[in-house]
Amino acid sequence: MPQVRAERHIRTDPETAFAFSQTTGSFRLKWDPFISAQGFLDGAAQAGKGVRTRTRSRLGLVMVSEYVSYAPPRNVGMTMVAGPWFFGNFGGGWRFTADDGGTRAVWKYTFSCRPALLRPLMEKIGTWLLGREIEKRIEAFARACEDAGLQAEFRELRSGTA
Repeated sequence: MPQVRAERHIRTDPETAFAFSQTTGSFRLKWDPFISAQGFLDGAAQAGKGVRTRTRSRLGLVMVSEYVSYAPPRNVGMTMVAGPWFFGNFGGGWRFTADDGGTRAVWKYTFSCRPALLRPLMEKIGTWLLGREIEKRIEAFARACEDAGLQAEFRELRSGTA
């Protein structure tokens, strides 16, 4: 199965980077260029193993995914439950480790395409397209983590004063 990967060094601690990556609602839209909407399903109020989310990309594609791992502040993993017709499967993992006074964020997506007859071409295109998207997304995340204004807003959100 094809895999795309991106990584960045972020000048904040892993706990903050992890928590920042798991933001939702209007704050998430301030840093995440990939999504236009995202929300928890089945009455869930926060992320956790087994929790499902519905995400709409800025391109209009919708995916329901489930957290298969949730281990703050180290990693989070999700797998597609339902999504665009061309994905046979899709999974993602985001890892955060202490590195050189900050955090090394490594994000990976693994996928397969269908139908089988077109799989080689579609996976080649998918690798290129998802590779671009994951790079844009992690770059935006890294910039946001180091933006003083967004960090102040994030601290307010975490303390419940926003």
